[in-house]
Amino acid sequence: MAEGDPAVFTAMALPADPRLLPTVTNAYLGTRVFRDILHVSGVYSGAAGDTHRADLPSPLNVRMAVPGMDNLAETFTLNTRTGTFSHTIQSAGYMATQQLYAHHSLVHLMAFSITIRRLDHSTQPIAIQLQTSFVPQSQDLDLIPGPDFQGAHYIYGQTLVPEVEGGPRPTVHMLWTPIPPSLTLDGEEEERSWEFLMAVAESEEEAKRSYSEGLSLMAAGSLYCSHTCAWAVMRQGCSVELDGPLALQQALHGCLYYLLSAIPPRDSPGVLFHGISPGGLSNGTRGEDYWGHIFWDQDTWIFPNILVFYPKAARAILEYRIRMLEGAMCNAQEQGYKGAKFPWESAATGREVCPEEIYGAQEIHITGDVLMAFEQYYCTTQDQKLFQEDGGWELVEAVAQYWCSRMVWSEDEQLYHIRGVMPPDEYHCQVDNSAYTNAVARRSLNFAAEVARHLLLPVPEEWEDCASKLKVPFDAERKYHPEYDGYSPGEPVKQADVVLLGFPLMHPMSAEVRRNDLEMYEPVTDLAGPAMTWSMFAVGWLELKEVQRAQSQLLKCFNNITEPFKVWSENSDGSGAVNFLTGMGGFLQAILFGYTGFRIMRSSLHFNPAFPRDITKLKVSSISYLGNKLDFTITREETRIEVTGTSQDPPASPLEAVLESGQCFPLWEGQSVSFPTEPGWIQRSPTRTN
Repeated sequence: MAEGDPAVFTAMALPADPRLLPTVTNAYLGTRVFRDILHVSGVYSGAAGDTHRADLPSPLNVRMAVPGMDNLAETFTLNTRTGTFSHTIQSAGYMATQQLYAHHSLVHLMAFSITIRRLDHSTQPIAIQLQTSFVPQSQDLDLIPGPDFQGAHYIYGQTLVPEVEGGPRPTVHMLWTPIPPSLTLDGEEEERSWEFLMAVAESEEEAKRSYSEGLSLMAAGSLYCSHTCAWAVMRQGCSVELDGPLALQQALHGCLYYLLSAIPPRDSPGVLFHGISPGGLSNGTRGEDYWGHIFWDQDTWIFPNILVFYPKAARAILEYRIRMLEGAMCNAQEQGYKGAKFPWESAATGREVCPEEIYGAQEIHITGDVLMAFEQYYCTTQDQKLFQEDGGWELVEAVAQYWCSRMVWSEDEQLYHIRGVMPPDEYHCQVDNSAYTNAVARRSLNFAAEVARHLLLPVPEEWEDCASKLKVPFDAERKYHPEYDGYSPGEPVKQADVVLLGFPLMHPMSAEVRRNDLEMYEPVTDLAGPAMTWSMFAVGWLELKEVQRAQSQLLKCFNNITEPFKVWSENSDGSGAVNFLTGMGGFLQAILFGYTGFRIMRSSLHFNPAFPRDITKLKVSSISYLGNKLDFTITREETRIEVTGTSQDPPASPLEAVLESGQCFPLWEGQSVSFPTEPGWIQRSPTRTN
């Protein structure tokens, strides 16, 4: 372990609040360390507003103990470079280390190992007790014991209550290595390791296949290595490094660890992805962390970070929404509208599962947020197949139909209105013409028209008419955007709302209006509101080159980062969801889109760097754009861009960098170009073909 490595978090004691323990998850399985339950992606129990992640008993909750020994030194470490949590006990004569991980490429597996190593020349046996409260029962599944398999115990069962009447009740199969009460290093042994394996799947065949594969890797001594290698490849493929304050570096490593733990690895075909909830897979039991439901947090706050590094994982997030389309169409129909209305809270069916009706009925901006993720993906990848063959177009069309049916014509203003909504600012409800909601609806309709043209489909006149005549409130006297019709300056706001018009919506406005929106809403936004808010103010100020103001906003995020494992809380007082991936997603966007000035445009990727004085260099590796992988190294004086890889299927588009000053640099794989740091963009090269 590197001394002072900003990617390794070590503590002598665990946090007093067990919610702040670190998590070990992959896209399919997740748990907090030393917790007696785990969760499986997409496995919910309970009807509609009561549906929650089904709790499975965790055979991994095992603690090492040495009774009667007082002079033991303990350390607890989360290593974000290896995706591993470890607990070490050390005495004068020996060291015992437990390592726990969710396997990163074999997503049906979780494992832990215990290693005892002698530190002196004694020949006494060394015994470590293993404490576990594991009971193979669940309040959410009817679990039945099955016959042992290859030395593993086996249980299986179905969730108790489906989300909708007559809907699916997933089955879960679990195999695990039995845990002995103690482990002993014999007198003649210097060191010994024991490995314990767990496999979970929705079919008996997959659970047994995965367990057998894990056993084979264990026999070859490569189970742990196969995990750390897969994790290292994932981390290499999306690196954000900066020369700057240690706390900022640590925050970055923590955010990347928790977010990358939540996405599908590159080599797990056939595993359906069930979305990302605010607290990740480790949380979401009944009454906790929004019960594991999927919100706009996934599409608006987390998705852009995933997209620029891992378009295939981003596609899996969109495929989840496509699978939920039927449920979204039912939601619209129930409210008397056409098309598809995505639920404020989504689980297994796409039907609304929010326990409180007001959010599902009024917080309708979610539907536009979902489509904005599709738009960003389309602009970055030009993946026609998703839209032509894999259901993307049907979703785009249904969202456009919903927005048109949700509007009413105002004779007085000669504009379309969207009435009776709750904006992102949840301190207000039943308002008319939420600036954010209407702007995102307009963006949906413009994108739908564009995709139709690309696919050579007719564009309904209604879409373009509604988009061009939809009201987005604007105060021409004060030159700012009121949050909704009748908003009075100074009214308290819960969270980022109007400031999102500038980014990510990129709603057309002058720099003066952008500044006025920031000035108007910054002082009235609740300091106790959710963590992602301040990162969006930071992006706004960076856009205006007000770097220190940006930094003062970004620093507020650190109130939500808990020690020692950099787990985020939703609110700065520690309340709300924990392991709050939404806040981490906002924070990463402040670096990835704020410091670099990246903007995903229709036919280009813009950059316009700005970062504070205490950062001397920023390197962002493996940005994906039109099938190319790009490394950006940025200092105040110079920007360097290198194409490090290109896809062959489909073939990558040849690129060039164009500066605002007019200079143009062809980008060839394996060669880097440098120029004085100034705004510019990456685009397809009009003169080169592959």
